[in-house]
Amino acid sequence: MLILRYHKRVLTFSKMITQLNHLLFFAPVLSEKTITQAHNPSFVSFKSRLFCNYGFDIHPRASLIESPQSPTTSGRVSRNARTEAQKVLFDYLHCTRSLGFADAEYISKNSPHFLQDLILKLDSEKDVARSLTKYLRYNPINEFEPFFESLGLPPSELPSFLPRHLMFLSDDHLMLENFHVLCNYGIPRSKIGKMYKEAREVFAYDYGLLASKLRAYEDLGLGMGTVIKLVSCCPSLLIGQIKMEFFKVLEKLSKLGIEKDWIGGYISYKSTYNWNRLVDTVDFLAKVGYTEIQMHDLFKSNPSLLLEDSGKKVYVLFGRLVKLGLKMDEAYSIYKQNPVILSGNYVKNILRAVDFLFEIGLGTEDIAGIVSHQILLLGSCTLKGPKTVCKELKVGKEGLCLIIRDDPSKLFTLASKSKLKSSEQASCQNPAKQMEKTAFLLKLGYVENSDELAKALKQFRGRGDQLQERFDCLVNAGLDCHVVTNIIRHAPMVLNQSKDVIQEKIDCLRNCLGYPLHTIAAFPVYLCYNMERINTRFSMYRWLRDKGAAKPNLSLSTVLACSDARFVKYFVDVHPEGPSMWESCKKHGLHNHS
Repeated sequence: MLILRYHKRVLTFSKMITQLNHLLFFAPVLSEKTITQAHNPSFVSFKSRLFCNYGFDIHPRASLIESPQSPTTSGRVSRNARTEAQKVLFDYLHCTRSLGFADAEYISKNSPHFLQDLILKLDSEKDVARSLTKYLRYNPINEFEPFFESLGLPPSELPSFLPRHLMFLSDDHLMLENFHVLCNYGIPRSKIGKMYKEAREVFAYDYGLLASKLRAYEDLGLGMGTVIKLVSCCPSLLIGQIKMEFFKVLEKLSKLGIEKDWIGGYISYKSTYNWNRLVDTVDFLAKVGYTEIQMHDLFKSNPSLLLEDSGKKVYVLFGRLVKLGLKMDEAYSIYKQNPVILSGNYVKNILRAVDFLFEIGLGTEDIAGIVSHQILLLGSCTLKGPKTVCKELKVGKEGLCLIIRDDPSKLFTLASKSKLKSSEQASCQNPAKQMEKTAFLLKLGYVENSDELAKALKQFRGRGDQLQERFDCLVNAGLDCHVVTNIIRHAPMVLNQSKDVIQEKIDCLRNCLGYPLHTIAAFPVYLCYNMERINTRFSMYRWLRDKGAAKPNLSLSTVLACSDARFVKYFVDVHPEGPSMWESCKKHGLHNHS
């Protein structure tokens, strides 16, 4: 019995030692500075608990991606639980890990898959805020996971991007520095994931190098808005020296009388670009007989011809003509005599017509004859499908083939969709107004007859001349034309305000808030907030900054974009006199405190 009691006491003592060690290693540690701050209520700090690493390695294998889910969970997370988890993750990143306000807020709001996995670590969804705060106190997360997800990288691809032996973003200081260079330049965070995926070496550049590369493209004569669009779509432009093939494209366009910034208005995030092929396309068109004036008008009216698939459309049509049996000289002649065939939807319509004729069984020679003599008509109309035409005529494909072989003009009378289009246009209530608005949107780079254009026509309010007036207001204020185009494409609601309102907000930005005009390019939604919100929030922020309780030069988005509750928490409650000052700001606005 004595031996048994002795063993029990040894086990109890051992368990106490284990618990004590756990507390020593994992309990929150307060530095002397923190203790001093606690006795000085006038000192305002955004930082709270600090996690300390006591010499042992925490490997990213503790990642949520690889950890199993609780067997009791269903895999679905409620909206309330997700919202609470966002707040906890924000507090963890900003207060505990000292990440910048804007970074922490963006990551917490744009990493839904990571948050879901995090919530599924809990026993239940009851009191998620308390449970998750407690979980994070003893389980530091791999910060690269929500960070990369927030930049637009698919969760399934994240494991290949996570750095080895690192968990905290601050440990990869070069990556974080280059990320902030891109953000501050105006590149949307949601596009930076693509840049990291396609040009990871850019994020390892030494201090100052990335900024110098961005300036180098501006030195070529490109506006900031164009550079933003270019490097977002084609991150490889930032690797090594300035790409000579891209420089040649700019030279070719300049020779045609097309301004260098033109290209920025039409390149797409969804496409990849072969700059050498773009140069070859211009050279090819010159070889088949297009003059510089014709190419200028062609590219201006139909940018996708050059920029969609890097000019592939030109070669596809030429190759199809040669495959039909036309000689090279004959194909060149068709291009030279009918330069309009490369405009609008001509190429697509011609290729569809050829496919239509092949499908019904017409011979190659007959098709070549129709294309040679009727190419303009083929390009100007869209054809129905062969099955639809056969069903309407109650004939088979062989019968339709005989009809068209005997009289090729029947192809257009029987298969064209043009009648349907004209009836649809006639049904428009205000065709003149619609055409005016459409003309304005086409100038912004929307593609004719596209779904994107149809959606934009519903988004923009006002006549075409009113939209143009508001657009000109931004340009006259000092913004580059292509920067304004980029702003409108990202925030169409900007042009739904009157010219006077837009002007008032620009004046406020410069004269009252003290921000340079180009900050609108990075945060165009500023122009959509009402003046009351702008005045009251910046009044409070400036007062807080003057008291030394807020960082100087916070971005527009940091002050304006957060919710009312979050603003009160981080810009009002952080100072003892904050609440009373906030009430005063709401009554009197910015001008009484400037």
